[in-house]
Amino acid sequence: MTAMNKEKALKEAKRVVSYIEKEELTKAEKDKIVKDSISNFNNNVNPGWLVYRKSMSTDASFVEWTDSEEHFEDLYGTQFIDCLGGFGIFTCGHRNPEILKTVKCQLDRYALHSQELVDPLRGYLANLLAMITPGDLQYCFFTNGGAEAVEMALKLARLATGGRWYISTVGAFHGKSFGAISMGGKGAYREDYLPMIQQVQHVKYGDAEAMETAIKNLVAVGEKVAGVIIEPIQGEAGVIIPPTGYLKDVRKICDKYNVAMIVDEIQTGMGRTGTLWRCEVEDVCPDIMTYGKAFGGGIMPITGIIARPKMWVQKLIDNPWILGSPTFGGNPLACSAAISTIRYMLENDIPAMCKEKGDYIMKGLKDLKKKYPTVLKEYRGAGLLICMEFPESEVGYKVATELFARKVMTAGTLVNAKALRIEPPAVLEYDTIDYVLKSLGEAFEEAKKEFKL
Repeated sequence: MTAMNKEKALKEAKRVVSYIEKEELTKAEKDKIVKDSISNFNNNVNPGWLVYRKSMSTDASFVEWTDSEEHFEDLYGTQFIDCLGGFGIFTCGHRNPEILKTVKCQLDRYALHSQELVDPLRGYLANLLAMITPGDLQYCFFTNGGAEAVEMALKLARLATGGRWYISTVGAFHGKSFGAISMGGKGAYREDYLPMIQQVQHVKYGDAEAMETAIKNLVAVGEKVAGVIIEPIQGEAGVIIPPTGYLKDVRKICDKYNVAMIVDEIQTGMGRTGTLWRCEVEDVCPDIMTYGKAFGGGIMPITGIIARPKMWVQKLIDNPWILGSPTFGGNPLACSAAISTIRYMLENDIPAMCKEKGDYIMKGLKDLKKKYPTVLKEYRGAGLLICMEFPESEVGYKVATELFARKVMTAGTLVNAKALRIEPPAVLEYDTIDYVLKSLGEAFEEAKKEFKL
């Protein structure tokens, strides 16, 4: 770094810090932040993000600056109803005051752990998780992102079973790290990185028989399967709900062949689908379960795995770092947020709230489907994990932009808008839901006219 660049960077850092620390910004400062943001994303982040944002909204230059409860707010005070929920992060709402209070109290004490002393909040959180998860799930490992949690689950399955193969499903999404994307079932995310982990087979989602056949054939030729990884509902694939009994059947198959059953509850867990964990619907206890997104209360990033005692083999005790050692995994700030989130969810019965409001939205979509059968091809969901499917991606983009114009935020499934997701905070008010449904009707009407549906 040259002296000139150092001086320039210091000046810029001071300016941005002043924006952050100010209670109120001037109109000129707000305009400057918008201009800077467009430039910074084009030059230093990824210009593709602004292109994508423009395709899903009326304007790519909306810059989020604050949030609360069910809203995001831009620099100029324009409020957007959040029907995306950060793809499942904000189940407890934006800046939930009770969770935020806990995190602020912890921040005033200390933020990050020493890495050497015993940090009590990690232990308290692990104990709480063992209490609220199915069956005999007991041992926890905390990470920072969903893909990282999946990586730990895959490694643990190998350590515990001695197997080398994995079975995943077509359409699956487990993150974008190398191991996680190897398990993924979407070609768009995989093709540029081939070859990946080679010992992976993908079978049709919801087809337990196909899964057993894949395992049986591998065993027949002398191979050993470490784990099966499934989402109890496929989120990124477009909220695909498997047939009743699927999870139970997979559980039986895994027991039969001594294969670890990994259930990815990162998006479906923490009340989102109407129960605290989706696998509870079929009274299934996985061998390893991943969690994340809403786990940090929409305040702090924290993810991880929890496993049954039989998975916690001696190697993990002899070398506690063999599974991983993420620097920030299970840090006190993140743990304080997760502990407070668990308290808030249990105290306010957030799963029941998600179910009740999800049923209300689904009834509204049923009425809209009757009125606009050529626009809304299908709708499906559980709790507040809901999907609307349209005839073509272009129709979905039209609906998304019309919603955005009415200050309602939603999104497709990352690579297309044929399926739009509705994942709002559980604290969404019924008056707001009624406005969203009204806006959807208006958006469907505009799409019907434009595409002559």
